[in-house]
Amino acid sequence: MAPRSQRRRHKKPPSSVAPMIVTPPKVVTPVPPTLSKPGPSIDALGFFSLENNVPGLSQLILQKLNMKSYEEYKLVIDGGIPLSGFGFRCPQEMFQRMEDTFRFCAQCRALPSGLSDSKVLRHCKRCRNVYYCGPECQRSDWPVHKRVCQELRLVAVDRLMEWLLVTGDFVLPSGPWPQRAEVVQSWDTWFSMRGLQLDATLGAVLGSHAMTTLWTSVKRPRPGSDVLQGSLKRLLTDVLSRPLTLGLGLRAFGIDVGKAGGSTVHVVGASHVETFLTRPGDYDELSYMFPGHLGFHVIMIGVDVATGFSQSTSALPLEPGTVQLSSHRGLYHDFWEEQVETGQIAHPDLVVGFHPGFHSSPDLMEAWLPTLLLLRDYKIPTLITVYSHQELAASLQILVDLDIDITAYGANPFTSLKPEQVYSNPNKQPVYCNAYYIMFLGSSCQLDERQLKKKVDDRV
Repeated sequence: MAPRSQRRRHKKPPSSVAPMIVTPPKVVTPVPPTLSKPGPSIDALGFFSLENNVPGLSQLILQKLNMKSYEEYKLVIDGGIPLSGFGFRCPQEMFQRMEDTFRFCAQCRALPSGLSDSKVLRHCKRCRNVYYCGPECQRSDWPVHKRVCQELRLVAVDRLMEWLLVTGDFVLPSGPWPQRAEVVQSWDTWFSMRGLQLDATLGAVLGSHAMTTLWTSVKRPRPGSDVLQGSLKRLLTDVLSRPLTLGLGLRAFGIDVGKAGGSTVHVVGASHVETFLTRPGDYDELSYMFPGHLGFHVIMIGVDVATGFSQSTSALPLEPGTVQLSSHRGLYHDFWEEQVETGQIAHPDLVVGFHPGFHSSPDLMEAWLPTLLLLRDYKIPTLITVYSHQELAASLQILVDLDIDITAYGANPFTSLKPEQVYSNPNKQPVYCNAYYIMFLGSSCQLDERQLKKKVDDRV
């Protein structure tokens, strides 16, 4: 059985397993707010932590998005419809209000509401991504800002170009790999392999009506084709980083993807990032990475899984050569007892956690502890990713302290190339999704089966 002594401390959210819905539903019955504090939710902890650096920023965001509370904000990123007047009259208003949520002085942290009538927030003309309440703050901040200014210029472009992914106007190149997976060792070889197909795809997007409409709506000069093409490539890597990293884990652990019945992968700690706008085709790269596989079932499990990803429908049988996506809204150790131990869901061949964040907060560590112990004691091949070398070191130390056997760690060859800006600390060095990986399997103590059974029974 899963470790009960830790698991019973947490209230269990509603959960179910379901095939993925391609697009968020257009009509959803409003749900009364139920979340009053962060709990084990990494989404909630992230939102409320904005106040630590910029007091009042969370309220500014809600105001600009026409929302009254965090619960409404959470409902929207889960794929639902809020109770108040959320929405925008036109694309121009949407882009303007979203940009307004970034308006605070990067030096003194002043919000628009705290400025005198004679002051106005103006962005840095080089990166168009950080704001200052006056020349004095900008000059004082320049020694810090100059180290990241060029990188933040990319962030500002990507933030707008990402809209083309949301609307479906940027469809990623797809199809069988002309080279063996062993040859495709990095993004350089992936880009080279896609070659002319990638050029044609990017060219079509650059010349599309959607691209023209986007830059007309944001009311700023359209960058050159080379800048826009670079942004599209970065966005492409951001989408494909997760399935390719997952494939990296399958290869590193030597998982047999040709076994009868197919392979099962659990994505643990999944949030709206992995589920809100994910489409079935986003994981097709797994099929091309493993030609001849007998099916992949990728299950997203987490308390922040988007609502549209969690309808109460049974998972379909796996078919050879296909990738099936489904989800379960809840904590992993509860999912294990309710679904895996009862035989409703297959035992995982691999577990993956994209940015679990257990190093960053006692609340998250408390929520993750029973899952980490479960993965260790049941000897489940596991891969997790982190944003930075600092997070890598902190996460490794936690795993070592838990006597977990770390089999490999290092820089991820399929990290996202899209820089991520820290919302409330804009001049902090940007990070990259899935920048580093850690793989582990079982306990470093190498207990025999009798000792392991006693250790598990003692915790029950």
